[in-house]
Amino acid sequence: MIIVPGSSNGPLAYRVAKLTGARLAKVEYRRFPDGEKYVRVLDDVSGEDAVFLQSAALSPDEYLVETFLASDALKDLGARSVTVVLSYFPYARQDERFKPGEAVSLVTVSKLLRSAGADRLVTVDVHRHRVLDMSKLVGIPYVDASAMPLLARYAADAGLVDPGRTVVVGPDAEAEQWAELAARELGAEHAALVKTRLGDREVKVSVTRGVDVRGRDVLLVDDIISTGGTIREASKLLAGLGARRIVVGVTHALLVENALEKMLEDGVEEVFSSDTVPNQTTRVSAAPAIAGALRSLGLAGG
Repeated sequence: MIIVPGSSNGPLAYRVAKLTGARLAKVEYRRFPDGEKYVRVLDDVSGEDAVFLQSAALSPDEYLVETFLASDALKDLGARSVTVVLSYFPYARQDERFKPGEAVSLVTVSKLLRSAGADRLVTVDVHRHRVLDMSKLVGIPYVDASAMPLLARYAADAGLVDPGRTVVVGPDAEAEQWAELAARELGAEHAALVKTRLGDREVKVSVTRGVDVRGRDVLLVDDIISTGGTIREASKLLAGLGARRIVVGVTHALLVENALEKMLEDGVEEVFSSDTVPNQTTRVSAAPAIAGALRSLGLAGG
């Protein structure tokens, strides 16, 4: 197996290669004068199981084009198989047609990955709401790895929460799956709030069933934080319910529009994330989760 890094997140590719004992390929990326991407794989991949690792956050169009070019090139260069690892999978929000005429971007990106030569797909905590079984949509062997147990373990080991008095909370119904995974790692309770979206940037968060956080630590978890609006509303609600401390663990910390500063101003004590989108909140690597996913697909040793 050979790990082929995209231009978005070389350190994560290196960590996965180290954990799996795979070679790390050298790749040249640059732009033509008109802005088009140039991709050149510098290592021999003939007969290899090639794993192309990319994080398509923040510049999704650029990184997806790069992924399609690299996947097709790897196949054409004789790779035995091509596995695409999108540690951040873009365009997953639009998973159905809400208004007449809308493009269903999740379906489109999945089709393009297959047509570009991907034999397998690995994601990390993909942003899926209504799509419960993405493997049927993707149409190739697929694993969605999770960084949530790693984030939960970090919170406990760093002393951010006391597992014996912690409630893990998802800020909305879709995030309950992440809260359950994190709570299982800590042996803690979990719960979810209810979110009502009032617009692209405005949400309302409420409680519809008992969430007992009075005097307890709250680990608030989600797959993605973009502007931080949902987390801010959730943290204010939980503080009002008597939470002793609120810390936030997130897999993909996009943190646009001063999201981090706004969350801290609203009473969140700490925000920590994985390295799928490296930034100042990164404390945990998703590499072990990705390596595990590759092993489950029969690809990795180590």
